[in-house]
Order: sequence, then C-alpha cells, then structure tokens
Amino acid sequence: MITREKEPPNLEMLFSALDSFVTPNERFYVRCHFPIPKINERDWRLKVEGKVARPFEVTMDDLRQMPTQTITVTLECAGNSRVFLVPKVKGVQWELGAVGNAEWTGVRLCDVLQRAGIANEAREIILEGADNGTIAEPPRPAGKINFARSLPVEKALNDVLLAHSMNGQPLTAAHGFPLRAIVPGWYAMASIKWLQRIIVSDQPFNGYYQSIDYAYWQRDAAGPNLLPLTTMQVKAEIAHPENNEVIRANGRYLVNGAAWTAEEVISKVEVSCDGGKSWSEGNLKGAPIKNAWRLWEFEWKTPSPGNYTLMARATDSCGRMQPMERDSNGGTYMICHCLPIEVEVRL
Repeated sequence: MITREKEPPNLEMLFSALDSFVTPNERFYVRCHFPIPKINERDWRLKVEGKVARPFEVTMDDLRQMPTQTITVTLECAGNSRVFLVPKVKGVQWELGAVGNAEWTGVRLCDVLQRAGIANEAREIILEGADNGTIAEPPRPAGKINFARSLPVEKALNDVLLAHSMNGQPLTAAHGFPLRAIVPGWYAMASIKWLQRIIVSDQPFNGYYQSIDYAYWQRDAAGPNLLPLTTMQVKAEIAHPENNEVIRANGRYLVNGAAWTAEEVISKVEVSCDGGKSWSEGNLKGAPIKNAWRLWEFEWKTPSPGNYTLMARATDSCGRMQPMERDSNGGTYMICHCLPIEVEVRL
C-alpha cells in the first residue's frame, strides 16, 4: 500500500497490483477525514431518529439477527486520479488506486427504515459516522463536526446496504468497524464508515461534506450552483503497463485494467496506443455485474522503439462513454477523463 497521509491514514492500492475481480481487504484503499474512532462493539449502538414513527436504537447483535444480503460493489474515492490534474490541485494526491471492488454483507437500509416507519414528508436520509474533528481550511464550521452525508429517500429505500462484513470477514477499523453504509453506484464519500446515527429529515441536508466539500459546479443561465457529488462516472483505468514503464519493441504486451460505471454495466473498453488518435476494442473478462467493476485486457503488438501514450476508454450499457477531456466543473473531484499512461518502447 502507498501511504498518502499517515494521520489520519490515507492509503492507496498500487493499481498495478490488480490481479483479481475482488480486491483483497489488505489491498483495499483507505480514506479517512478524521482519526479512526475507537469503538467497543459492546457499547456501540445505531440510533434511528428524526421524522419517524418509531425511533429506536440497535446493537450489532440485533442487526445480525436481521435478514442479510451480500452484494458486490465497486467503491471509488471521488478524488481518485487527482495526481493527473494539471496544474496540481489541493487534496490527497491519489494516482489510480483509490478504488476497489469487494463483496459486502449486511442488512438493507430499507429494512431498518421500515422498522422505524418514516414519515410521508421525509425527503432525505442523513447518515452520520462516529469519526469527527475540526476543519482546517476556510470556509470552516466552528468546532468539531462528524462526517455525515445524506441520500434521497428514493435511493435509501432502493439498494443501500448497512455492511458489517467485507469479503467474508468482519470490517476492520480502517474500513468502518463495526458498521458502514454501502451506496452502490455513488462515489465512496456516501458510504459512511463507523455509522452511528440515521436521521430521517424533511429538509435538504446542508452539512459541510454535502454542501461545501464533495460538491461540484453546475452552470446554467441562472448562474453557477454548487451541488453534492453523487453517482460515479464511467471510467477505465490501465493497471499494466505502469506509467513510464519500459517495454520491449516488436513483441506482444498484455495491456490490462478495470472499468466501472454507476447503475449499469461496462459493455466495452477500447485502448489507444497513440494518444487517442485511434482505438481498438479490448476483451472484457467475467460476467457483468451492476455497480461492480469489470476487468479487461488488450494484446498490444508493440511497435518500433519510441515514446507512446496509452489510454483506455470505457462505454457502459446505456451508451455513456468516458470523455477525452476533463470537465473543470468537477473541481478536484470526478477525474474520469481518459488518463494518459506514458511508456517507452526499446529494442
């Protein structure tokens, strides 16, 4: 793992280590905004409150008695690939590995909300983690805040999971022990770790990580408007070759990587070996699974010596294609354009 920050820990998988559909727990990237909270499961409770008929709290033993579900979901940090932005921007300097694919087991959020009986006027479901701290950069709220985000009621009642296990093992502290949300198809800031409170609200949530950070610009005739980040964009990344790798000329090289999208499946991955001038279709591996990445490969007949720019481009099942150009409205997030991998071919 690559250490991007020591405290709080922010760890990145070396993307060239990609060798399986499911990312091993020890290679799954770690994103923390505040120090990892120390939680004793015996004392931990999940509180459900707000616009509900029956507010309540549950223990982990209570949750384990509920019907469980296992789903395979890819999580990508909204700032993944930030190092590719020019000029350099603030934020954790992720390369390609702030993304992973895992099998998550837990209870459905909709089952928990059904038990509480949400009010007809409910608009959003706020998920709050136990992690907290102060914000260093302006504009900053006064005092400590908890990491929290909200979901529209429609999304919360659809496919959101409250997970206690990852790839068949209990969550570790770094991955949200004892309970975290898994929000399929959304950037991972929505998949709140160390979940401690669910608040049903009839008002839009304006928390710091909803309205100031993890937001993007929408510009129209009425002017610019800052909106919360939500769904992941269609994207393919190259695991091999690595950036600045030296490759033998006049041979064969297996280019490979992974591609993902939101709410759909990847239907095609193309590879360019000339900086985007021409494209060739790669081979998709395995069966498509909605909201899970798809591995791919492409056999490159390596040319004569020289410097070459490789790119991958994904298309999903509803026709969305990975763009060539960066959308600046994403700020320091949603880096989903075709990313250049520079290689040198030698005899």
